[in-house]
Amino acid sequence: MQLNNRLLTLISYGLVLTGVVLGVLGIVRGGSLFIAAGTAGIALKSRDFRRIEFYLPLAIAIALFALAIALPRGR
Repeated sequence: MQLNNRLLTLISYGLVLTGVVLGVLGIVRGGSLFIAAGTAGIALKSRDFRRIEFYLPLAIAIALFALAIALPRGR
């Protein structure tokens, strides 16, 4: 089943908002993972457009995911 653009947009923005809230509360690694997942969802929404609108946000999401995994435990 393929997600329609409206549902994908709502889920993506919800993930980004959850990531920001988690980051504010001090859970930086979890917040970064949620923001990366939301950014990837927003990039998937643009898959029918030109290359830069699809690949640049997807590359940013992958880099943010890798950075969140590589973060040391700060506590």
